Amino acid sequence: MKYASFNPLSPHVILHGIELSHGLSLEESLTPYHSYVNRVYGLRDLEGHEYIAKFYRPGRWSEDGILEEHQLIIDCVNAEIPVAAPIPDPDGHTLGEITAVDDNTETDYYFALFPKRGGRLFDAENDEAWLRMGSLLGRLHTVGRTGKAEHRAICTPAETTALHIENLLHYNLVHPELEESFEKICREILKEIGPLFDNTKFLRLHGDCHRGNILDRSDKGLLLIDFDDMMIGPAVQDMWLLLPDYVNRSRRELNLLLEGYEEFMVFDQKELRLIEPLRFMRIIHYIAWCARQRDDKNFQTNFPDWGSRGYWIKEVEDIMLQGNVIRESLTSAGLL
Repeated sequence: MKYASFNPLSPHVILHGIELSHGLSLEESLTPYHSYVNRVYGLRDLEGHEYIAKFYRPGRWSEDGILEEHQLIIDCVNAEIPVAAPIPDPDGHTLGEITAVDDNTETDYYFALFPKRGGRLFDAENDEAWLRMGSLLGRLHTVGRTGKAEHRAICTPAETTALHIENLLHYNLVHPELEESFEKICREILKEIGPLFDNTKFLRLHGDCHRGNILDRSDKGLLLIDFDDMMIGPAVQDMWLLLPDYVNRSRRELNLLLEGYEEFMVFDQKELRLIEPLRFMRIIHYIAWCARQRDDKNFQTNFPDWGSRGYWIKEVEDIMLQGNVIRESLTSAGLL
């Protein structure tokens, strides 16, 4: 349960690989951008054009899986939906690959090059902003429902969350003093929320649609970026991360989102009961993501306490709290 490391990926390897793949002449400097999962860099060619290069974490997605991400973005471009799209190389390929060597070990890295786009992070300052965001998601999902993605994650407890929990336990990553509590509460929640996803329509989603992945350009409107977590799942997955609080405290914002959304897509109101279960699933997803890159030097620097007793005490407490929130929401909806 580990991803390969980015440690062998040097600036020279990055710049040389992009120059060869895209036929560019680049300046010798790189600007690292904050990214939890991949490695993202700003760079510029000798003519002053600016780019963003994303190097995918090895072992996370297959080549086919990344190309399915790119296909959704291209489908959005064709539908005139504002997204940051990968730049094809001279042969028309949007996905490149380079090899780096460290301690006589070769590691292959997939990468994509994007044009740099300006804008401030989206902040819903008024009702109009929520309506705009809802409309953008509605447009996105009209495209998402028209295609398939057979190599991406399926957003259900059984397909994703249960496997994360099994791996954490199998590899003895939970602190021994908290392992029993962690397993017990997780299995209880999985049993309660699993049936809620039955008979739900799934489509291609952005998957990680929070405010940090939406740029607000004063002259051109909203722009969706970073489809790295693109998945198959219920439409509400692309909505709940935008809400300022638990769903029962965000009714106004949610209603505005849905009002904008339904200009383009009908929304199934039954999906609202999935929001708090999806929050639990994201907690587990985040823990599993940390576990997979625990040997990465950059991760160890940024998360020095990961895996400690104190870390697991907090995680188990958060999961228990979310379990209570789920039960309260299901009880109020007459589902428990």
